[in-house]
Amino acid sequence: MDKCVMTSRILDLSQLFRRLERLYGSLAELYLSKIVDLIQKHSADAPAGLGWSQNDVVLITYGDQVQADSEPPLATLHRFLTENHLDPLINTVHLLPFCPYSSDDGFSVIDYRQVDPNLGGWDDIERLGTDCGLMFDLVLNHISSQSDWFQSYLKGEEPYSRFFIECEPDADLSAVIRPRSLPLLTRFQTDRGERFVWTTFSADQIDLNFSNPDVLIEMLDVLLLYASRGARIVRLDAIAYLWKSVGTNCIHLEQTHELVKLMRDVLEATHPNVLILTETNVPHRENVSYFGDGDEAQMVYQFSLPPLLLDAFVNKDPTPLRSWLSQLEPPCPGTTYFNFTASHDGIGVRPLEGLIEPQRLQTLVDHVHRRGGQVSTKANSDGANSPYELNIAYVDAIGEAGLSDESHAHRFLACQAVMLALQGIPGIYFHSLVGSRNDLEGMKESNQPRRINRHKYALPDLQQRLSNDMLQHHIFEGYQELLGLRQQHTAFHPDAQQSVIDSNHPELLAFTRTSVDESDLILCITNFGEAPISIDLTLLSRQAFSKDLISRTATQEGVYSLPPGTTAWLT
Repeated sequence: MDKCVMTSRILDLSQLFRRLERLYGSLAELYLSKIVDLIQKHSADAPAGLGWSQNDVVLITYGDQVQADSEPPLATLHRFLTENHLDPLINTVHLLPFCPYSSDDGFSVIDYRQVDPNLGGWDDIERLGTDCGLMFDLVLNHISSQSDWFQSYLKGEEPYSRFFIECEPDADLSAVIRPRSLPLLTRFQTDRGERFVWTTFSADQIDLNFSNPDVLIEMLDVLLLYASRGARIVRLDAIAYLWKSVGTNCIHLEQTHELVKLMRDVLEATHPNVLILTETNVPHRENVSYFGDGDEAQMVYQFSLPPLLLDAFVNKDPTPLRSWLSQLEPPCPGTTYFNFTASHDGIGVRPLEGLIEPQRLQTLVDHVHRRGGQVSTKANSDGANSPYELNIAYVDAIGEAGLSDESHAHRFLACQAVMLALQGIPGIYFHSLVGSRNDLEGMKESNQPRRINRHKYALPDLQQRLSNDMLQHHIFEGYQELLGLRQQHTAFHPDAQQSVIDSNHPELLAFTRTSVDESDLILCITNFGEAPISIDLTLLSRQAFSKDLISRTATQEGVYSLPPGTTAWLT
């Protein structure tokens, strides 16, 4: 039988079989039955795909981002959101890895199925989910060296003896693309003697062997557990590196794409309301390959946006940003972009490849150093290192010496207004929402550059800062106003059309968003220059724009004056 019915949905067994056959050959039939068993175990009366709207906004945050005495941090985070009336403005919370872990601030998972007791429990996550949608991380490329799985591997216990990738140290791995300048193989002592194991990210993060279908079954079970626990979006962490094959570059391999499609198939059979977001910090063309033919991820990150937007402000010239947006293809139906400027990681610069000249990248590197940040590097196939990530709080990255707190806040909110206006769903890092600066002390104490942008707040301290620190106060209040405005306009629906306009002013970026039914039109204009610019709006559009939603300033006979470092949403 080619198809079977699962809770009123049809699972295409022949398609699943073909995917498994491409991956595992003659083992396909055996593991097809195992996947059907998983689907029956996790099937639920979940609603059909719910789609998206201009109300969709994702807050990216750690589970212990806000802490208070005698309360689980997950509960404190929930209370902070509701007491500040953020839940109507932010409809989804991305909880960064919340499982027990051993390093990398959660991305070295010890047990995928448990909540770190230092954060709270599944009941705290469930309560948070009553007021907002949830997004979970599936850290599926690697697992902690302290996990039961890896400890069982070291002892030679089945089935874990084949859960990881062994490789001889003299193997030719020169073609492998690396995200970090660290050894690719790590030596471990096992009961079978010394073994060299594949560790893409660190010696504590052991890559899982997806060429073993038993690993796939385990991770599908975790994926479906997360869906049953309320995840509306599942982020596939470091997905680009999932499948390894010696002699290849081990990134974006055909098998990796097949695995993402298989996960999509399984979710659609059990929880069709759950969306897949792929995390691939790579150049744009590689990044959007994870849309597949509309049969892979429903969302991909816009990784080129954060460095291009920063480049435009630093160089006071949005030409590369404008050029990129002009050539950006609209996503196919049923897919959309995940727009962001900051996250728990730094600002990746690989997505700038082919978009800016080397001297402009060096200007960005120099700017980040001047603003107190650091620059992480990656190992290239020729043995050299090159910039990989700018480690800095985005608030500080957008600033410059001599700006008042008010001007700094306006400039930061201007860059966020661009991100919020672009086609797709916006993701807002907690520290951008509250206007956090560089955590230099945290970076120094941990000796980890990424800690510069991962400060954890005691709730009383955060409340005091949002009241008394003028920069943080202006950003927090202004951000909420932007979110409220965005919700009111169907022109900001993820499916609404986007068109870049040539304004004849090189310092300006201008684009329109037009609602699906064409009843709502917004003209977004940003002045990246150093002086006010008067814009004849009649030259940009045949439509008549009467006022700026953000400043509430009216246009004068079709002319609008835009101060430097500001964004207007004209309607």
